[in-house]
Amino acid sequence: MFKAVKNACLVPFNGEFQLSEASTHVKTLSKDKTYKKRLEKLVDELGDLQRRLYASDQYSVLLVFQAMDAAGKDSTIRAVMSGIDPSGCQVFSFKQPSSEELDHDYLWRTAKSLPQRGRIGIFNRSYYEEVLVVRVHPEYLGGQKLPFKVELDELWQQRYESIRDHEKHLARNGTVVLKFWLNVSRDEQRKRFLSRLDEPQKNWKFSSGDVDESALWPEYMNAYEQALNASSRPWAPWYAIPADDKPYARLQVAETIVASLRSLNLQYPEVTRRQLEDIGKMRKLLEKPL
Repeated sequence: MFKAVKNACLVPFNGEFQLSEASTHVKTLSKDKTYKKRLEKLVDELGDLQRRLYASDQYSVLLVFQAMDAAGKDSTIRAVMSGIDPSGCQVFSFKQPSSEELDHDYLWRTAKSLPQRGRIGIFNRSYYEEVLVVRVHPEYLGGQKLPFKVELDELWQQRYESIRDHEKHLARNGTVVLKFWLNVSRDEQRKRFLSRLDEPQKNWKFSSGDVDESALWPEYMNAYEQALNASSRPWAPWYAIPADDKPYARLQVAETIVASLRSLNLQYPEVTRRQLEDIGKMRKLLEKPL
């Protein structure tokens, strides 16, 4: 079973992660001439690793991205996955659940979108919304038609347990689960909201609801801290990525994904003697003049 690659952004597995000590900004190489070259090399290597993943057809990869609004999830996914063959990758964004989704358990809508072997699946938001947004807005539970009344504290613990079990099941069956929390500061979020107002081409991104949710920042930070502590495990690790500097965040995400795939020692399938004989026969046929 896959085990997490350790780096400075890895959320510990012992439940002692403290959000107050998690940096949103560090000194970066984003203005260094070597920065783009480093990211380009990682993107190229990720493309090669994805082809090996596809050819070996044993593992699947699930990348989960969670963050506050304007943290850069979309741009990070675009930048890091730019070298991936689209036929081997799929992206799903999960927003407000539909009536059909509310008629199922909360894991259903994401479970049916899991990547098959050989492919990389990306969740832009995920089942973690059920212990983040719904925890901050417990009134949303009213639409979920839950048959049993449970105290809220117990309900969140039950959901953490279900998520851990779900991810361990995936890992046991060959899915590499990597989860990224893009940790943006409240002040940086405010600046990015303003840029959406100042730049006409970004106006479409702005929503007054985003500002309303930002007012609940302490509640969201508590929800994130609880969720990351409850569900960062060796087989499904969380990485808390400082995200005030977008280039740095992209580099950290890329390095983590590449290092994780390297650890799988992915190889192209070996060709059997029979296949080599068939290849020889086909070569002779193809080399004959038309």
